[in-house]
Amino acid sequence: MADRFDSFQDMSAHMHQDVDFRLRYDDRGTSVIVIAPHGGTIEPGTSQIAQAIAASDLSFYAFEALKDGPHGDFHITSHRFDEPTALGLVGRATSAVAVHGRKDDGTDTVWLGGRATVMQAAIGVSLRAAGFGAEANQTLPGRHRSNICNRTLSGAGVQLELPRSLRRRLMAKQDAMTRFCDAVRHAILA
Repeated sequence: MADRFDSFQDMSAHMHQDVDFRLRYDDRGTSVIVIAPHGGTIEPGTSQIAQAIAASDLSFYAFEALKDGPHGDFHITSHRFDEPTALGLVGRATSAVAVHGRKDDGTDTVWLGGRATVMQAAIGVSLRAAGFGAEANQTLPGRHRSNICNRTLSGAGVQLELPRSLRRRLMAKQDAMTRFCDAVRHAILA
């Protein structure tokens, strides 16, 4: 489904903050920020997973749709995602890790993308060691310079695409959520 809006400005002319969508963030001044630009009802579970990865010590940001509706009603493609608070937070970080959702394809494999290839590889190794599937993202590679995860001081970040089945499992099973988030954090903080 195509996005209804091409930019945050366009969307905010029709939708209202704290009624239709909300922003949640905690700027801890860290070199890495964990973000969920399609949280809430857009890609369910991504905000909670991003916040769990950030824990109490990494900067965090989430854009969350508060109303049900077609995926494209609040989804702004990552290379057009230009919400000002997100741009400011990501722009002050050296790297960003963006948590996204994708459709199920019969596997629970996390697709890894973005321009921070060293961190991307480290996250893949750490996730596989923790028992999760992880592979390079051929479909949604997240390499566009304007992708929100790459708008950092270094010009690079990592994009994690989680299938719905994995997001549901992480939300339902605390031990799986802890293993997943610990694996990502281990790679980020190494």
